[in-house]
Amino acid sequence: MKAFLDKDFLLNTPTARTLYHEVAEKCPIIDYHCHISPKEIWENLHYDSITQVWLGGDHYKWRLMRCAGVSEEFITGNASAHDKFVKWAEVLGKAIGNPLYHWSHLELRRYFDYDGVLNASTAEEVWNLCNEKLHREDFGVRDLIRRSNVETICTTDDPIDTLEWHEKIAADNTFATKVLPAWRPDKAMNIEKETWLDYVKKLSEVSGVKIDSFAALKKALVNRIDYFAKHSCSLSDHALNYVMYAPASDSEIENIFAERLAGKIPDEKSECKFKTAFMTFAAGEYSKRNWVMQLHYGCHRDNNHTMFKKLGPDTGYDCVDNSAPSVQTAEFLGSLEEKGILPKTILYSLNGNDNAAIDTICGCFQSDTCAPVSKIQHGSAWWFEDHFDGMTSQMKSLASLGYLAGFVGMLTDSRSFLSYPRHEYFRRILCRLLGNWVEDGFFPEDLDTLKDIVKSVSYANAKKYFGF
Repeated sequence: MKAFLDKDFLLNTPTARTLYHEVAEKCPIIDYHCHISPKEIWENLHYDSITQVWLGGDHYKWRLMRCAGVSEEFITGNASAHDKFVKWAEVLGKAIGNPLYHWSHLELRRYFDYDGVLNASTAEEVWNLCNEKLHREDFGVRDLIRRSNVETICTTDDPIDTLEWHEKIAADNTFATKVLPAWRPDKAMNIEKETWLDYVKKLSEVSGVKIDSFAALKKALVNRIDYFAKHSCSLSDHALNYVMYAPASDSEIENIFAERLAGKIPDEKSECKFKTAFMTFAAGEYSKRNWVMQLHYGCHRDNNHTMFKKLGPDTGYDCVDNSAPSVQTAEFLGSLEEKGILPKTILYSLNGNDNAAIDTICGCFQSDTCAPVSKIQHGSAWWFEDHFDGMTSQMKSLASLGYLAGFVGMLTDSRSFLSYPRHEYFRRILCRLLGNWVEDGFFPEDLDTLKDIVKSVSYANAKKYFGF
């Protein structure tokens, strides 16, 4: 029987062990998409307890606790930090097969040097150990980032953000990790939201542009894109229900915009037309600046309306959507290619059933502009898919229908500064996959080539692709 989480965790062949320990383990981390706070990095936040780190805003954990029947009092309620942690320990101890079991124990090992397992009987021991270390002077968020060998972090930032914390971090030569903004204009695009008019007023104030038309909205956004570019931003991110393609004339879009300014919520057809125009404009701006366009889709959000009213978004009530139309994705990218404005693009679907569609779409629009990295990327297994089977399936599909060696690899997509072992998890699975192919005779035992692939996917491809 193999030991749990030893140094060769997931590495089931000699080739896998060689690739991981000699290459992947040593590569710095480029976390090109996450939701951590640049303000907390600047302030070098120190946490009050392990509960604040692990349960303060992690809807992955909240969801698991609810599935185990834990009262909301111990999740987002008023229970003490200690009692919330104990409940989490009780749940985690039986979470066999869930990636949170692996991630949590990797974090305990990498940051707290705890080699045991967390469950109901060890909760007090782990609570005391972690809190003692978190209260040390050398355990702020900057220290956690340094310990994780993180070279670059891209946060997620709204067009109206001041980027003041990025400015301060960039001017601080005592902190080596690059902390860069990433452009997330969802609030400007989501014309169907009740809050859209209020947001447009704020964007108008920040940009200095009176937004009374779609043309004016684009002008205001260009103003802010230029501001982000001055702060070393080189990538965008969009959260979509699906990639829409419903082309319309300029006059149609201006009419939809005018009606919305007058208070009319657009119907679904008009919404699709507006969002197609918005994304086409955005892609053109990204292409001019050699930015990367990230498209996340396949999520149906806030399904529990009762809890949404109590807790708001991103609290663990989202699900996988089955409605992503691959034809519209292909048509949208094709329209950009035809206009000569297709930027470097990463496609992520929350639904693993979309893997083959994404890989075949990517293959339609590749070019030599990023060689040897693929210009159009199938993004890493995301959110509900970033577990062992999901990561394996995504890479197998990419290898079968595309070019695994040109893949930009893993991201955390996390709100936690302890999430960097997810990169280790991914790299171990990558090395396991390659090792199995060698063991089965699918690929020769060419270690030089294999090592180059592992280094590229773990680190070098992302560095080149994003221009860091």
